[in-house]
Amino acid sequence: MIRRPPRSTLDRSSAASDVYKRQIQILTLNRPSDMNAFNTALAAALGEALEAMDADSDIRVGVLTGAGRGFSAGMDLKQFADGGIDAMPNVGDRGFAGITEKSCAKPLIAAVEGFALAGGLEVALSCDLIVASEGTKLGIPEAGVGLFAGAGALLRLPRQLPYSLAMEMALTADPITAEIAHQHGMVNRVVPKGEALDAAIVLAERISKNAPKGVRASKKLIKEVLGVSEAEFWNFQRTELEAVFASEDAFEGATAFAEKREPNWQDK
Repeated sequence: MIRRPPRSTLDRSSAASDVYKRQIQILTLNRPSDMNAFNTALAAALGEALEAMDADSDIRVGVLTGAGRGFSAGMDLKQFADGGIDAMPNVGDRGFAGITEKSCAKPLIAAVEGFALAGGLEVALSCDLIVASEGTKLGIPEAGVGLFAGAGALLRLPRQLPYSLAMEMALTADPITAEIAHQHGMVNRVVPKGEALDAAIVLAERISKNAPKGVRASKKLIKEVLGVSEAEFWNFQRTELEAVFASEDAFEGATAFAEKREPNWQDK
């Protein structure tokens, strides 16, 4: 694994085994003295990084993590107190933190240590998979500071947790642990403290072995299929099916299977 020293509010690096080197982009929220709270600069940097990741043909999977003792405490309340709603770290059509309303086309894994609270949890929920260390606190405490979770948690939590638990988190402002979130399917892996990033990279490497077009189409369909009836689904997926099944990679995958070798994906 390659790690670069912190340079700015968002650190970018590549990591993985030699075979998958440069196929995995690590994005590190780098405001540890402020618990990686999102201000305008960090939100803009994350939005730009996600756009760059989608545009980079070498990158297949992203991993988002936080520097220091936690993932993120959410919105920078100091900036909000100074400027009110106009000072919220929103980024164009990407929404809060440059991710909650528009993430990226490629798979993104949140590697969470310590805590992901308020907007920090909403950022993690905007990723496709979550790997968290033991005892990590996950919560939306906004009601305790005069706000509510306005960056997607009230949409996503009831889809990933039992209704009553999501409601309790919103109304009491109390967090749950990674273990409870895993029990209910919100967290994909719970690992020992300090190992979330490494475990997320292992998961990213596994995803990187698969055909990029098929992976992106699968992500898109799963994210957008909620609310679509079974009758509507077949038309809904037709565009993706035609594009993926007619691709060069589709023929490469079938050929490699027949020849009992590893496929050489070209994302074409």
